[in-house]
Amino acid sequence: MDDEPPSRSHPLGELRSGSDPPDVRAGTRGSSLPRSEDGGAAVADFVLVSALVTLLFLAVFQVGLALHIRNTLIACASEGARYGARADRAPGDGVARARDLIRASLADRYADDVSADATTVGGVSVVEVRVSAPLPVLGLLGPDRVLRVGAHAFAENQ
Repeated sequence: MDDEPPSRSHPLGELRSGSDPPDVRAGTRGSSLPRSEDGGAAVADFVLVSALVTLLFLAVFQVGLALHIRNTLIACASEGARYGARADRAPGDGVARARDLIRASLADRYADDVSADATTVGGVSVVEVRVSAPLPVLGLLGPDRVLRVGAHAFAENQ
């Protein structure tokens, strides 16, 4: 008969009884993965991915801020046009109302260029309020008078 002990099956290969698994002999106790030379790659990957995610977050935030300012200016111009179109008011009153609302909602510099006119659209007399304001490109900073919005309201004194 044979003097060798019977062999048993192991996921990493055939082992003789009494011998250590190959991963223990290789110095990687507790890990069945082979050693690699990518020891610091996780840190570099984290830095690169987190920088891209941060940049993407800031870009989405900036677009959201620009849309918020645009929508706020449209709402203030609309309210100013409705106020200036009342029978007992003039278009200049709509300008003052729009400026007050813009200053209450946003920074004062967004209310610097507000104008109103009484015009005719399709044979109907309307009051039009126009607002020109800075377009926020980097935070609230941006080129002046690039964002232009307007609103119309039916004039009640027809």
